[in-house]
Amino acid sequence: MKQWLKDAVFYEIYPQSFYDTNGDGIGDLQGIIAKLDYIRDLGCNALWINPCFDSPFKDAGYDVRDYKKIAPRYGTNEDAAALFKAAHEKGIRVLFDLVPGHTSEEHPWFKASCKPGHNEYSDRFIWTDSCFASGDGMPFIGGETERNGTYILNFFKCQPALNYGYGKINQKWQKPTDDPACVATVEAMKDVMRFWLDMGCDGFRVDMASSLVKNDTKNKKHTCKIWRNIRDMLDVEYPEAALIAEWNGPRMSLKNGFDMDFYLNWQGNGYSWLMRNYDGAMDSNPHNIGKAYFCKNSGTGIDKFLDEYLPAYKATHKDGLWCFITCNHDTIRPSAGLTTDELRLAYATIFTLPGAPFVYYGDEIGMRYLPLPTKEGGYFRTGSRTPMQWDDTANHGFSTADAQDIYLPVDTAADAPTVAAQADDPDSLLNSVKSLLAFRHAHADLNADAPFKVLYAPKAKDDYRPFVWQRGDLICAVNPAGVSIELPLELAEDVHDRLVQELAQQQKQNQNVDDCIQKVQIQSQHSSCLRYQPRNRMMSRATTKPKIAVPSARAAPSSRLVWILPEASGWRLMASVALPVAMPMPMPPPMPVSAAIPAPRATSPFIIISPFNRSIYSSPPILSFMNSEVRKTKT
Repeated sequence: MKQWLKDAVFYEIYPQSFYDTNGDGIGDLQGIIAKLDYIRDLGCNALWINPCFDSPFKDAGYDVRDYKKIAPRYGTNEDAAALFKAAHEKGIRVLFDLVPGHTSEEHPWFKASCKPGHNEYSDRFIWTDSCFASGDGMPFIGGETERNGTYILNFFKCQPALNYGYGKINQKWQKPTDDPACVATVEAMKDVMRFWLDMGCDGFRVDMASSLVKNDTKNKKHTCKIWRNIRDMLDVEYPEAALIAEWNGPRMSLKNGFDMDFYLNWQGNGYSWLMRNYDGAMDSNPHNIGKAYFCKNSGTGIDKFLDEYLPAYKATHKDGLWCFITCNHDTIRPSAGLTTDELRLAYATIFTLPGAPFVYYGDEIGMRYLPLPTKEGGYFRTGSRTPMQWDDTANHGFSTADAQDIYLPVDTAADAPTVAAQADDPDSLLNSVKSLLAFRHAHADLNADAPFKVLYAPKAKDDYRPFVWQRGDLICAVNPAGVSIELPLELAEDVHDRLVQELAQQQKQNQNVDDCIQKVQIQSQHSSCLRYQPRNRMMSRATTKPKIAVPSARAAPSSRLVWILPEASGWRLMASVALPVAMPMPMPPPMPVSAAIPAPRATSPFIIISPFNRSIYSSPPILSFMNSEVRKTKT
């Protein structure tokens, strides 16, 4: 794995909707440059920029007219070079969006391919041998060119399919993948990649990466061979260049040239059960909301996610990264189905699971999905592509153009979230995201490829549906339900006695072992209570099970229960303490991150403990017991 991917956190930018610097109503590359400090301070150190190549924009840029030219509405090639340079100076990598499966019908390659006489590009696209021929099960267009043939489409009418060959040949006009014309298509795409990599691009997100070869095998044998061939080129010429596949098939993508793959939202899959799993998404009308795991009252267990995720993770985690997204340009924004409190839990979880997380622009402030008429082929996806909401000025600070001239309408609700409104609010979603990402960067145990183990994931029973997992030496837990719960976990040998000795020393008490743990009061700015309930005092302490109180999403602020999981050379004791939510507490010792860590006061039931560097993330603040001292700590 490339070293820089271990700590990578990506920020996806839909360029036409991010920030407009020239007042034409459309975002541009200079706008991205202007906001690099914001992206860095958020905690993201890599960008994925949706297609910005020259295009007629019948599919929002996924219909490429010139692979080597920045679309004039976004700027120039010089602007792209300036973006790479400025981002690198701030420690940010930049991935462009590569569309290898098709071009626009206006691409010069396709125009040449339409000519009746044979030329260099005649077989760059897939053509039948008659103007009346069907596409052998594929969508096709006929009667629009001088050439005696019909051409195969990938998606819209404007997107003729590039010719990488056929796995199974049924018609005489179909070519094998090793045909010189198909090999030339692969080489042409390598040439495109070299052009941008030489300019400073750090890699590519690959659109529909699994769909190159038609009539391929179930396991995409021939398409996978092409990507291995491309990876061989990259490893020799651009060894630090990264590839991420839009595939959602890690067993194929990660074993055949890709560094990363996305865990995409497909109706009913494991990711959908985490974040969405509602009806009406493709009708721009999300409804029957409330079934996802992170919905407080859903009753859904984590097993619906793990049953799919774990087998794929175990089969591929040594090959690359299967990455979580908050959302993307093709998906309904998560705020459509999750409250702000639920979003905090969702982000805290996906930012601490394996892989490199991807934050879709605006998700860090909870931007809303807006049901809008289609724009540039967006259809139901259009409502997730609205302009970034920077502040409360005109067009939410996205553009100085008249409202009717901007790319898409902004959210006009009185409570529309903005960066400016949340920046100074310690309880905001924005500051929660900053805290979480700062914590992630501060702990190598949360690196993309760090070890992952499920510790506790019971089947849901009413509101009892916790999830506890381990990354390296960090232990993470989430309780999305609306009630407090208890976790039965084993105590390590001798931990019980050691804890009692430490507590007795702190309190200068010599009480009965179990009574001491149950009754000791830790004096601080507010009185706090450690609780421990042994299952059976007569049992061996090596097998004693404490009951661990995990707070609910709506616990009373004055009796907030959280839990501590010291590990290894510290403790493996599980304890609970109660503290007021807004209790003033000092910042922890400095952590190796560039940005200051805001102090969240949101009532999140999520906590991570690291005894080795003496730091804790939790909300609200809690107490920790480490190295013979009791100290107050928070982030």
